Amino acid sequence: MNPFEMVVAIVVIVTVGGVIRARYGVGRDKHGNDYALRDTAAADENQRLRGDIQGLKERVAVLERVITDSNGSSSNLDRKIEKLRDRDR
Repeated sequence: MNPFEMVVAIVVIVTVGGVIRARYGVGRDKHGNDYALRDTAAADENQRLRGDIQGLKERVAVLERVITDSNGSSSNLDRKIEKLRDRDR
């Protein structure tokens, strides 16, 4: 094996190793220490926050519908608001 082929082989091996490390979510800092690229706690928190946002969007949609409903009286509006409060408990 001549020196050129050896250099190409080393480059290929290092590149394949880097791709495999990235695929499994392992990175290195500037000191050569390994660390995980995927943070499961952050992913769980993100999922919880997405659920909270979805719930808030639903509540805003209901409130918009209640407020813009022109067929009801103020007592009807009060009953609808109390019904929404009881639903959240």
